[in-house]
Order: sequence, then structure tokens, then C-alpha cells
Amino acid sequence: MRAPTTATLARRHGRVGQALDSLGLDALVVVAPTNIRYLTNHAGSAGTLVMTRDAAHLIIDFRYQESVRARQDSAAACPSLQTWPVPSSYDEVLLDCLDRTGVSTVGFEAAHLTVARHDWLVRTIAARSLGVALRPTERIVEQARIVKDADELTIIREAAARITAVAEAGFRGVRRGTTERAVAGMLEAAIRDAGYERLAFDTIVASGPNAALPHYRAGDRVFASGDLVVLDFGGVLDGYCCDLTRTVCVERPSAEARRVYDAVLEAQQAAIAAVRPGVLASDVDGAARRVLAGHGLGEAFGHGTGHGLGLDVHEEPRIARHRLDSPAVPLEPGMVFTIEPGAYLAGWGGVRIEDDVLVTESGGEVLTAVVRDLQVLGD
Repeated sequence: MRAPTTATLARRHGRVGQALDSLGLDALVVVAPTNIRYLTNHAGSAGTLVMTRDAAHLIIDFRYQESVRARQDSAAACPSLQTWPVPSSYDEVLLDCLDRTGVSTVGFEAAHLTVARHDWLVRTIAARSLGVALRPTERIVEQARIVKDADELTIIREAAARITAVAEAGFRGVRRGTTERAVAGMLEAAIRDAGYERLAFDTIVASGPNAALPHYRAGDRVFASGDLVVLDFGGVLDGYCCDLTRTVCVERPSAEARRVYDAVLEAQQAAIAAVRPGVLASDVDGAARRVLAGHGLGEAFGHGTGHGLGLDVHEEPRIARHRLDSPAVPLEPGMVFTIEPGAYLAGWGGVRIEDDVLVTESGGEVLTAVVRDLQVLGD
């Protein structure tokens, strides 16, 4: 499995150190697994990280100690790593780490640390007179992750390129008389065969009226002639996610099916064309939304136009309407996100078309294979 190099990790640590300085913090407690992976290359299901300006203190139990030791002898070694073994309790070791490193003002990931865990830490710090003050922080590591570095883009490009073969495997199964669940199984087998380590999310296969449900999964419905079928699937390659949606038709598309499909495709192309550095993410969403409104489908598009991709399948930036409680997000080169407008008509069906897009210095680069016209399968 490929992993970011020591030099790449050092640059990431530097960005976190700058954030600590700006916030007046001595350290940051990182508990989100993908944030820990981003900073250390540790991909285990458990772990706690304490980042200071000088070191990365990784708290891990016996299951991961050997793999971490082996990685430290490679080009993917984490700089200034100090490991702290866990004999029984992660949080007991965390408090020992904070005490022995001499930090006093410590940030924690408010969006990821549970209330129960936070309350225990606060009570125990007070009971032991440790002299540590915990301060909530928001999105310190996520802000560093929003612009992908060269190591990440290499993997993301390959993940996006491989998904075309997966789509073609799913298309072969879309025939009158086949079930949604059977096609989902074909897609998931193709994801494994393409070399992805796992699914990025539960596969969506939604046919006929089920296609009006944006996050429907896959059931026992049998495809019928004229059905629109929404296929939404993705894989994880070396930790990084790709995400693709195609809408196809079984045998004979109706005039309404073609009308809605063409409107969604036009909206997606308008959003992609709007991507360039400095443009607000909400303006990309607006480009898609205006097209669908012009076709009388504005009310049929109820979700955002896209979401960031990386170690998580849904991360920053959000390509959606501007929220008054969040700052506007101007696009920067190196951001990667989906563009996936849709139109959903209850009782009839729906259309969604999704591709993965990279912001470059000159605009938006589509990383997945673009499909222009409504594909008719099973003739």
C-alpha cells in the first residue's frame, strides 16, 4: 500500500504547528481516524494522536505496534514520532502523555471527541491536578486536508481512473428481469477486482420509482423496460475514495426520461464549467441549480451539488448553497470534489450524474470518464 513520504508528513505537521501557534495551543489531541492517518500514516481502527510543535505522540495498543515499527524503517516514516503503548486504557495513557510532555493548553477535536470521553478527561485532570486545560477546536486538520498534496493526487487520479471498468461491469447487468441487488453485487465484485481495498460506501442501485429516493440502496425490485436506473458506487484505493454515479435506461427511454436526463446533464456540465480558482463553492452549486430551475426542475433538486473527496468519502469542501453559519469557501487548486446534480420526481423516478473533479490553476479537470448521453441498455 502506498503512503505519503516522510517529507510530505513533515509539511503537514508544519501546517498543524502554524495552527497551534495562531490559536495559542501547546498541543492538539487528534481522535478522528482519518486525521490520524493524514498526519502519521497510521491506518488502524484505534489510536489517539497528540500533536505538538516538536513531535507526533501516537498512542496505540499491541495490535498496531509492530506495523508502526516497520513503517518507521521505510520512506513513509512519520517524522518525530513517539509511540505510547496502551496496556489497558487509551485515555489513561493520553493523560500520562499530556502530563509528561509538559503541555498546558491543549486543543481537542470537538466534532470527534464524545461528550462522555471529554467529561471523563476533564474530571480526571482536575482530580489529579495535572494543570492541563482542554480547549475545543474545529477543523484544524480538516482545513489542512482540503487542498490535496502531490502524494494524494497521484492516488486519487488512479482511483478515479479505475472506476470506469467498475461502471462497465454494472452496465452489463442492467437488463429487464434483473434485480437491483444483483447489479449491486456485480458492482461490488468489480470494485474488488479492480484492486480497491474496500467499498467507499454502500452501493446504490435504484430503479424505476426507487430512483426518486437519492440514498436508496438496492432491493429486490426487478428491472422493467423503460426504467431509469441510478447506479452510485465508489471504492477506496490506498485510503483515498472515488465516487461515481451514472443513470442508465432499460431498453426504451420515454420522452420524459430523456428530458429529465438531458436537463441534469446540462446542469452538471454548467457546474463543471464554473469550477476555477477563486470561485465560491456555493457559486458552483448555483450554476447547476439555475439550469435545473430553468427546466422546471428546481424543486426536484434537493441536495447539494457535490462534496469533497479524500480519506473520507464526504469531506470538505461542500459544493452547496451558502450557509449563514459557515464562511464562504473560495476554490483553490488541489481541491477535489464531486459534481452530482440530480432531479427526483416522487412516484416516477430520478436522475443523478456524478463525476470527480480536481481544481487546477486553469479550471476544473474531470478525473472520471465522462458519459455524455443517456445510455440505453438491454436492447
